[in-house]
Amino acid sequence: MLKTKLQQIGEFNPQLFREIKGRFNVRNIALSVGISLFGQLLLMMYHFAQLPVPMSTANRYCTGSNVDQYYRNPGCLILNGNFVIDWQQWWLDIFIWISFLGMFALLTAGTFMLISDLEKEERRGTLNFIRLTPQSSQTIFIGKLLGVPSLLYLAATLAFPLHLWSGINAQIPLHLILTLDGLVIAASIFTYSLALLFGLVSSWLGGFQPWLGTGTVLFSLVILSVKPITKDGLDLLNLFSPMTIISYLVPDKFVVTQRIFDSYYVKSQLSDLQDWQWFGIPLGESSLSLTAFTLLNYVLWTALIWQALKRYFRNPTTAISKKQSYLITGYLTILTLGFMTTNYHTSISSLNVLAIAIVLFFSFLIAALSPHRQTLQDWARYRQERSKIGVKYSLIRDLVWGENSPAVEAIAVNLLIVLAILIPATLIFAEASEQHRIILALFYAVSFILICASIAQLMLLMKSPKRAFWAGGTVAALIILPPMVLGMLSIYAGKTGASLWLLTPFALDAIQYASTSLIVSTLLGQFAFFGFLNFQLTRQLKKAGESASKALLKS
Repeated sequence: MLKTKLQQIGEFNPQLFREIKGRFNVRNIALSVGISLFGQLLLMMYHFAQLPVPMSTANRYCTGSNVDQYYRNPGCLILNGNFVIDWQQWWLDIFIWISFLGMFALLTAGTFMLISDLEKEERRGTLNFIRLTPQSSQTIFIGKLLGVPSLLYLAATLAFPLHLWSGINAQIPLHLILTLDGLVIAASIFTYSLALLFGLVSSWLGGFQPWLGTGTVLFSLVILSVKPITKDGLDLLNLFSPMTIISYLVPDKFVVTQRIFDSYYVKSQLSDLQDWQWFGIPLGESSLSLTAFTLLNYVLWTALIWQALKRYFRNPTTAISKKQSYLITGYLTILTLGFMTTNYHTSISSLNVLAIAIVLFFSFLIAALSPHRQTLQDWARYRQERSKIGVKYSLIRDLVWGENSPAVEAIAVNLLIVLAILIPATLIFAEASEQHRIILALFYAVSFILICASIAQLMLLMKSPKRAFWAGGTVAALIILPPMVLGMLSIYAGKTGASLWLLTPFALDAIQYASTSLIVSTLLGQFAFFGFLNFQLTRQLKKAGESASKALLKS
């Protein structure tokens, strides 16, 4: 029967059959089942150990009143020689723990498996063989996504009964339990899709790939699991955590006392969620509206990632097209702005953290859009040949929309999109006394990012096989080292030497202490340096195109 099922899977999706066949043996199945059951046993034993024992006067699971005002655990009551236990609270704690542990296990272990599998396929050369098969890219990646973590799915399936039973015994409505599970599934699909894309575009990292990807996911989960609603642009991150909805699952009688991993009380988190708005639309007014918005966000990003996957798998030059980058930038900027409108003054004037997010996002765009040496050589040669034979050719159109042209102009267009959205928002929502400072800070960030994009594109023209590493390392150093050095030297806004912050993308606080002449000169200097870098880039591209044409004629 199992053989028949596998044959049916093979007809439906050959890649899925290949992945399952290589993993589903007696040893692996026994190991997966054993880890799942043993983990559940440990969780139950731990919570049994938390129940009151003889001589206990207070315990989390007792039902009496508080022993004193400083001791938050209720006093223990005894009936017929036995403690009166609050089993609903006990099961609620088990439900919260198994939900969090299950989410962490699914997202981190699944990410590691997928990236590690792609790294092995790349190293052995079998990934190129898979590319040559008649299967569509979508079929291949669905097979990977379902097959590589298949043993993890088996372990999660075995843990589901305890998860469901603990939720029911905690008197959580079934539809809310299933809503949480649906969000975890959506988060898994999104994270696994992102892991596949990361595995493809970062193959040069070798064996470090899975560790970097998994570490990033783990770090993100830890941060998002404890991040409160702050009513600013960073609330966008809460849409990527399925556990944001966990506060709605806590029964009313425990809302005041329940804490999530001792980080925040459910009552305060629930209050913030219910006031959470996006352009005045109440997102957290109910679990339904929050779930719908979170799912919509997951669906949009997952669809975009799959477009990039299919594009890069067949033509590994750039992960996304320039047109897609403009849509991503516009969507992300509007999404972020929607969370900031309720508290725009505080969000803009104090959010150097938001500036960090902008720089990180554009670092991703630079990496995703910048073509490498061979692609640029072909583009430069093709451009020169068309000019020689008099073919009508729009350079600006090619730089803005062309697939193989340098990425600097596309980065500039993306920055213009950000400015076109944030500058009017600043003029509408920010206080008049701070508008000029905010707008100037945006221009400083723009000039810095343009310089980084130009340097990265220049370095990708190098002949070195490690040019991607050098380009990425240089941009990372430009972003990280200056603020780090200034911080180590205790040079902050308002102190001697604080004008050096104007040379970083985090100039917001330093602007208010800088003179007009200094602001104008530093901005002009940065844009002049950007112009010089692009002059050099144009020269090198012309030279590369000429050398490529000569090499072609010789051959």
